[in-house]
Amino acid sequence: MRGRTVGAERILGPQRRNLWFWVFVGPFVVGLGLFTYVPLAWSVYLSFFDAHNTVSPSGSDFVGLGNYGAMLGDDAFLGSLGTFLVFTAFIVPATYALSLGLALMVNRLRIAQAFFRSVFFLPTACSYVVAALIWKLSIFNGVRFGLANTVLGWLGGGEDIAWLSTTDPPWYWLVIVTVRLWLQAGFYMILFLAGLQRISPQLYEAAAVDGARPGWQTFRHITFPQLRATSVAVVLLLVINAFQAFDEFYNLLSDARGYPPYARPPLVYLYYTALGQDQNLGLGSAGAVILALIIAVATVLQARWFGLGRKGED
Repeated sequence: MRGRTVGAERILGPQRRNLWFWVFVGPFVVGLGLFTYVPLAWSVYLSFFDAHNTVSPSGSDFVGLGNYGAMLGDDAFLGSLGTFLVFTAFIVPATYALSLGLALMVNRLRIAQAFFRSVFFLPTACSYVVAALIWKLSIFNGVRFGLANTVLGWLGGGEDIAWLSTTDPPWYWLVIVTVRLWLQAGFYMILFLAGLQRISPQLYEAAAVDGARPGWQTFRHITFPQLRATSVAVVLLLVINAFQAFDEFYNLLSDARGYPPYARPPLVYLYYTALGQDQNLGLGSAGAVILALIIAVATVLQARWFGLGRKGED
């Protein structure tokens, strides 16, 4: 009885001061456990079984690490990781440069700063599915009434380009990267704006006294170094989000005939593996676990490389 009382005091705090905290937070904790951690644990469990068309395999279906070996030996899965690397090589530097440039411009405004900040941030509220369909049906439609082909026609561009089905050159990367760039640049602009506003004006005043010229010299030696912590966080988030790319790829490239064999990122491949015709949930779960481990390892390595969380880091 005494143990129960001590346990309740630890949870609720002295004089039940934590009661309302648990009243409001408790439902979210329960929901997080039921809809996030339980499915994750069950996915790991399924990855050790030959689970076709079932989420509750029997003991006779146990295959151990067989699913992991099959995934690591699957050229299609390894190719999907290659697609991720190409996508990351395009989207990470492009988003970083654009969001930083927007933040620098907005930060220098003296009037209507809140307006332009809201305008550039607004696309982040748009659904990835809706944006992908707009890019696919209106802007980069592969026929003459698509906006991109219309503009090229005005400039004397010649024949219409089938943006999403042309693989030589691979124009589909332009469509995929631009839609993601439009959707997420505003969010990272806000992060850079917060970092810029934390820089002390006294640093710029001291630099001016020492003869530093405003512009590139000030940016290179003061602004950019002071944004180091923000830059590291932005790069980490960009890489993780690139791993999780699904909506724009699936909605841009899939059609009534299915998904083409090119530009298939890991999540699209796992989607067809687990929920396609074979519905091999065990194999799909193993691929998901491998992908999660790759994300975790890549994140830790980046954090250590950039010194994130190092003592003295702002």
